[in-house]
Amino acid sequence: MQPRKLLARISRGDLQNVSFSDFCRLVEAFGFSIIRTSGSHRIYGHRQIPELVNVQDVGGDAKPYQIRQVLRLVERYNLRLGDAP
Repeated sequence: MQPRKLLARISRGDLQNVSFSDFCRLVEAFGFSIIRTSGSHRIYGHRQIPELVNVQDVGGDAKPYQIRQVLRLVERYNLRLGDAP
């Protein structure tokens, strides 16, 4: 799914059954880059944000609470799709 379409979907509150790979693409489209991988977790960082983003693959889907965390960061730091890391 395209990052813009996924963002529109999760912004409406549809957080269930979000593909882990699609969600990772969305996180990266906001300018985050992988800092490290630990098991099923990917840790992302952004040069303008002091907080790290932890994303976990559970049966091919992203966890809803992690999706909400990313949405809050996007809103708090006014990130836009296509922001460079």
